[in-house]
Amino acid sequence: MAHRLSSPLYRRLSSSFSTATKGKVPLLYKSPEINEDNGNEAVTLQVLSWGRGASGQLGGGIEEIRIYPSPVANLLFPHASFSLSPTPGKTQNQDQKDQTLHSVGISCGLFHSGLVVGGKLWMWGKGDGGRLGFGHENPAFVPTLNRHLDSVSFVALGGLHSVALTSKGEVFTWGYGGFGALGHRVYHRELVPRLVEGNWSRNIRHIATSGTHTAAVTESGDLYTWGREEGDGRLGLGPGRGPNEGGGLSIPSKVKELPTPVAAVSCGGFFTMALTEDGQLWNWGDEGKVLSWGHGGHGQLGHSSIQNKKVPATIEALADKRVVYIACGGSSSAAITDEGKLYMWGNAKDQQLGVPGLPEVQASPVEVNFLMEDDGLGTHNVLSVAVGACHAMCLVSRSPC
Repeated sequence: MAHRLSSPLYRRLSSSFSTATKGKVPLLYKSPEINEDNGNEAVTLQVLSWGRGASGQLGGGIEEIRIYPSPVANLLFPHASFSLSPTPGKTQNQDQKDQTLHSVGISCGLFHSGLVVGGKLWMWGKGDGGRLGFGHENPAFVPTLNRHLDSVSFVALGGLHSVALTSKGEVFTWGYGGFGALGHRVYHRELVPRLVEGNWSRNIRHIATSGTHTAAVTESGDLYTWGREEGDGRLGLGPGRGPNEGGGLSIPSKVKELPTPVAAVSCGGFFTMALTEDGQLWNWGDEGKVLSWGHGGHGQLGHSSIQNKKVPATIEALADKRVVYIACGGSSSAAITDEGKLYMWGNAKDQQLGVPGLPEVQASPVEVNFLMEDDGLGTHNVLSVAVGACHAMCLVSRSPC
């Protein structure tokens, strides 16, 4: 039976959300710059989700399973006036780094989701451990505004915790603090966002997190990691950097083995990927190729096998593509090409790859196609993607053929 909430926001949007599959997608954000004079020139961005949504993380107001990418909400901007927020795995040009107004980004956690638009943070899904940052542990089945943060430029959601970056270069974390994933040198939960006081000398420009570990990149390209470490190397700190309590390292520590500056980083369940400033996807120490490493038991490394990789290995299926965006989930991965195409691989048990009929273990990348609805908005150009444990989201721009 579908589970529904009775919050004011849900009551206000329930009709739109429940009929979203019929083409009536709720309008979550409309730029204040849109008026009668320029309304016809507005650009529609669409948030889509798919996979298993038993905890509300799909944002449709009910418990459901979506086997194809389906709309959650529409966002309206004046033509060419928006930019992607620096979501995990996505590089930025200088114009994007300087622009905070009209920026938009998405993220998936274990059983929760987030959207940044116009400096505001919207959260929904499971609330256990305080991961939504509302000051309580109740769930939210539709996108709900978090009023404890402002000027948000970047959000990254983990297993039972969340991370946000502000336009001032400050990092905030909240939720379950076990294994040190919050970076506060303590291991208790935080119900509202709390500032991370790291030993970096420059402002943070990029963040990423996953089930139990977190990463941050400074303006100079230095990479810091913290959280759980079980000997699999996910923190990239090398030998001799074991946990300081309960299997975790709660103090942000610099990854010193990287020979070139890092532009972006993405954290998987037991592995990590980094993107250099020249737009190439690689692992600690190697360069010039698309690589991945760590636990590969669900095919999430994309090497057409389920073998673990302790050293960098090229993802051959993407060798002829120019990848501009990467994302790691608990046991699934994704990449977007410069042509706006989305590829996914890894665990497909809960339909989280968005391609029906796949085996539970999809060990090589497959292209995700979108259903064309009679809504007059046109084709889908994928801008960003986020992957959780059993669901995924993407942000697309829609334009007529």
